[in-house]
Amino acid sequence: MRKSLVVLSGAILLSLIVTVIPLATGCTPKAAVEEKYVTHLNLADLTGPTAAVHVPVDKGASAYLKGLNEKGGIDGVKVKYIVVDTRYDTARTVAAYQRYRTEHKVLFVQAPSTAGVKALAPFLQEDKGVGYGPPDGELQAFPGRYFLMGPSYQDGFAALLDWIVADWKAKGKTGMPKVGHMGWDNPYGREPLRGGKEYTEKLGLTLLPPEFFPAGSLKHDVYLTRLANAGANYIHVGGVDQTPTNVIRDAQALGLTKSIQFAADFWGPSEAFGVKAYPEALEGTVIYSYYLRGEEARNHPLGKLWVEYGYGSPADMPDPFVLGITQALGFEAGVRRALQDVGYEKLDGEAMFQAMQKLTGMDINKGLTGSCAWAEGERRASRFVKLYQIKSGKVVPITDWAKAPDAVALYKW
Repeated sequence: MRKSLVVLSGAILLSLIVTVIPLATGCTPKAAVEEKYVTHLNLADLTGPTAAVHVPVDKGASAYLKGLNEKGGIDGVKVKYIVVDTRYDTARTVAAYQRYRTEHKVLFVQAPSTAGVKALAPFLQEDKGVGYGPPDGELQAFPGRYFLMGPSYQDGFAALLDWIVADWKAKGKTGMPKVGHMGWDNPYGREPLRGGKEYTEKLGLTLLPPEFFPAGSLKHDVYLTRLANAGANYIHVGGVDQTPTNVIRDAQALGLTKSIQFAADFWGPSEAFGVKAYPEALEGTVIYSYYLRGEEARNHPLGKLWVEYGYGSPADMPDPFVLGITQALGFEAGVRRALQDVGYEKLDGEAMFQAMQKLTGMDINKGLTGSCAWAEGERRASRFVKLYQIKSGKVVPITDWAKAPDAVALYKW
């Protein structure tokens, strides 16, 4: 069900697109009221700069939760899944949370951005709720009520740096390479360096002055040229696709991909988007990820939900679709454990918070990611990262799962 709401928060008038998975069909109003259910609130970005990730994430979560409800829910408890398009805007994110915070048994609140997560933190603390969001390292450094959806940004960057050292040596190079970083001019764009910079120093790498640019920039020649002139051997590109695709497209046009190895982060190109548009420009690009990509994602039994729910052909499936499924799986595992601990009547945000810290070491995501790391004092969903490379228009694995370095611990918070 899709409807438009107008929410007034202070002096801000917000138009929010809301999607709700119904709990049941063909039920009388009385039966619907009596049905046991919990609420999963996703404050997504469906039309903003990170929509290329959030739209398939929403589709993955929606498909899995719909199937879960059709099978009777979580030990008889259905899931009401509410999605609000906050457009990657912090004010809209806060306003949407204020609008839905009083829904029945809100056990999970997903925010779309690093800034949005931090803005919601005091409200979740007050409500004793549970948040789920971008893997910002600060949320691990100061564990609160937010759980990261994967390893932190700096941990992933550090895993890439390990690969860079190994790749450099495998090519018979002497000394150590110079590494450049490019990203959006916002907290997310800078986050990999808070601990990642210290890890480059630990490895003996040279980290060049980083280049930041506004989200939505269409051309990146000036930033690329500065890094190339500084002697970059490797360039790490942040930003949600299409940003990394556009950056590397510009790099190819400048002739830089012949001499510089490019790499992208968790939100890098997938075969359905960037790789499909610019396969030649992206050839050889390395992507580090904490969830399966490419054919591995499509061939996973849960990846087949893309076709089962009529979203398109297997080739059309963006990699973040399976990331959305892991979001739903994490929610399911937390609710199931909380029900075991306190039962339905006492099930609330605090019970969910305690339950999620008891999932340590479990394969809650059924092989779509590494094992769960959530624990007391640990907010990273997983510590494992896998590297892929774009070859002949395909995203193929070049490493197995490996535990990422703890770069969060290196930063002086």
